[in-house]
Amino acid sequence: MSTYPTAEPHPREDPLPGTEKAGVGALGPTGRPLPEFPEPAPLTSHGPARIIAMCNQKGGVGKTTTTINLGAALAEVGRKVLLVDFDPQGALSVGLGIRTNELDVTIYNLLVERGHDIRDIVQPTRTENLDLVPANIDLSAAEVQLVGEVAREQILGRALRPILDDYDVVLIDCQPSLGLLTVNALTAAHGVIIPLECEFFAMRGVALLVETIDKITDRLNPRLQVDGILATMYDSRTLHSREVVRSVVDHFGDQVFHTVISRTVKFPDASLAAEPITTYASQHGAATAYRQLARELIARGGAA
Repeated sequence: MSTYPTAEPHPREDPLPGTEKAGVGALGPTGRPLPEFPEPAPLTSHGPARIIAMCNQKGGVGKTTTTINLGAALAEVGRKVLLVDFDPQGALSVGLGIRTNELDVTIYNLLVERGHDIRDIVQPTRTENLDLVPANIDLSAAEVQLVGEVAREQILGRALRPILDDYDVVLIDCQPSLGLLTVNALTAAHGVIIPLECEFFAMRGVALLVETIDKITDRLNPRLQVDGILATMYDSRTLHSREVVRSVVDHFGDQVFHTVISRTVKFPDASLAAEPITTYASQHGAATAYRQLARELIARGGAA
């Protein structure tokens, strides 16, 4: 007889907060009245892009999942979106179906070698209006190679500049550290989204990250602002998740997005299929939540 634990044959899905109906007196999962986020108006032209860094020095909090799915949701409403894989693990690239080990040029070459045009590195994805600057393990060497460069914190910003007029939003998927690559992303960015896993240990690092963002705003990039803190991997069935969200709202107030992203098996399934959740399971509550996040970001002025 097997001693391994067996999964329930039909696990009950989380009701996926973030999909509640807004209205008078309606409370969202953050405990605040849930506003209505209107459908964004279509754009008559594109660019210049607003750059947003997806940042948290803790791994496994949903940075890559949010970069892919928020990007796809923004693309659905007619925004031209460029995703930048800035993590040597290359998870963003793999999650969009790119064979990273077969790439000749990546964001690494753009950073450390002269003579590359970013337009030659950008790859289209299977999602309309959604393009990608890929990365692979080569990027891990960039941190050491850039240390001796003049204005080393501004290299990514200079590399992205030629293409900004072609897009409305650039989302940078940062690595889980506060090293030179992340500093480059924050120096290039207009805004930061901080995905925060709904567990107490994840909260401890946010104060350090906000301190780093404040230093970069003071010393390198005065336009940088926190666009929002996004609660991820939420499970409304657990008191722990609900208490973490309440605590985050108590500490950070309106910086916390009303939209909350729940834990669901659909995210790893979509990753295996190399698709955003918005196309892999278009009617699922997780896709609805990311569409709501896109509307909320636009309503906040965080995207065109």
